[in-house]
Amino acid sequence: MTPTLQDSPPAAPRWLAYLLLATSMSLVGSYVALSKPLVAAIPVLLLAWLRFGIGVLAMPHWLVKPASEAPMSRSTKGLLFLESFLGNFLFTICMLFGVSLTTAVSAGIIMATIPTAVALLSWLFLRERISARVWAAIALAVIGIGLFSMAKSDQTAPAGKNALWGNLLVFAAVLCEAAYAVIGKKLTGSLSPKRITALINLWGFALMTPFGVYAAWGFDFSGVPAPMWLLLVFYALAASVWTVWLWMTGLKTIAAARAGVFTVMLPISAALVGVLFLGESLSGLQLFAFALCLAGVLLATLPGRVTADGSR
Repeated sequence: MTPTLQDSPPAAPRWLAYLLLATSMSLVGSYVALSKPLVAAIPVLLLAWLRFGIGVLAMPHWLVKPASEAPMSRSTKGLLFLESFLGNFLFTICMLFGVSLTTAVSAGIIMATIPTAVALLSWLFLRERISARVWAAIALAVIGIGLFSMAKSDQTAPAGKNALWGNLLVFAAVLCEAAYAVIGKKLTGSLSPKRITALINLWGFALMTPFGVYAAWGFDFSGVPAPMWLLLVFYALAASVWTVWLWMTGLKTIAAARAGVFTVMLPISAALVGVLFLGESLSGLQLFAFALCLAGVLLATLPGRVTADGSR
């Protein structure tokens, strides 16, 4: 049976699922922005390893299989590995290295394609039928984030070959994020959000351990200021625990393509963190772009007439 945008019986009220999805992506944007000082203090590979390690320590009880959960099939185990490899391991490496090589403007414009990438992968792999209204919401999201990014000035940008590689890495991160949303939708059909969160973090820790140990060898941990360690704990809990659980819980109710619209909150919240905490400012064009993004989210979330095929 072909999935449609009218989801199967919801695990949570639709309005609450929307709130969980928006909160998840807002947290992602926040920790991406706040990770800049962390990247300056701790090598990327070591930072990623510490992130997963703190996540393992934070949720060992979520790894326990509930009595009501059926044994995992080979397909589910494979999807868990892919979810962690693409959504945790590769996304973290591509995004952190990519942002360090390109400009914030370029990264923001490329990240604007996340909702479209999620919708296309949902159509290809989940066979979700995407209504004209959701496509319009995706278009508003892409236009809004594109304008938002182009309105930012960044005079510290690297140029030439490094910037090209940085842009390619950010685009790879976009594809990883889209795959994360689509695979996550499949996993929520057989596993609880807490189990998914703990298991993919454990896989991420295993995948990153060889690189993390290598990066830690000879690193002067005493040279990292105390505030950076506190920021690291927030980053790890937000990236490995809170955002994943929120996203997976929302996905149990909402179709992946519609949920993908909420990824606009990632670059928006990153920019707002810059304004509120890093001394940046918003221009009139950025405010207009922000309004377009919110209009896209509103268009995707307002209840509409359900047709015979289940689309809205």
